[in-house]
Amino acid sequence: MNLWEYVVDRWDKLSLQAWLHTSEVVQATLLATVIGVGIGIAVYRSPAGSAVATALASAVLTIPSFALLGLLIPVLGLGVAPSMTVLVLYGLLPIVRNTIVGLSGVNPAVVDAARGIGMSRFSVLTKIELALAWPAILAGMRVATQMLMGIAVVVAYAKGPGLGSEVFSGLTRAGSANATNQALAGTLGVVVLALVLDGIYLLINRYTTPRGIRD
Repeated sequence: MNLWEYVVDRWDKLSLQAWLHTSEVVQATLLATVIGVGIGIAVYRSPAGSAVATALASAVLTIPSFALLGLLIPVLGLGVAPSMTVLVLYGLLPIVRNTIVGLSGVNPAVVDAARGIGMSRFSVLTKIELALAWPAILAGMRVATQMLMGIAVVVAYAKGPGLGSEVFSGLTRAGSANATNQALAGTLGVVVLALVLDGIYLLINRYTTPRGIRD
């Protein structure tokens, strides 16, 4: 059986795993965005705070994903909980860093003008600063999503959802019938999903970023 026949024969299972893989990554990215943007807002006015936040987020990436899973499984068990925790932690760095960069790059004259017409600090932040920083934040989300698509394969080791189970099953059954097809189907599926999500980000950027500040 060749790869195409394998995919067609198991399309229902593969499509479900692809959906679960995408859902897991998107949810992790959204959670990382909420946390990362919050951290960025809290520290962007402080050079020391920005440096510490970026360093801590960077430190997570120095921990091998298998090692981090090994630390979390005794506490959170197997399944979605450790998988999502790992993905959110790994997704923080590009979002935190880009939020800080985006907010720090807002022209102070624009902020002063907004305050001069009576806007509150909260309104200035939400309507002016975050709006102007949105392209940078979205770029961070885009990087995080692409990175998490691959890491989600690894966290399948903890019985998480997604195409990683196909890859691991194929590798553990190396030499048996369809083992290579199984590993390839999972791997190529992740690549296709990553390209699709990247295209969606381009569309989001096009339709949510004002023409005047669009890259």
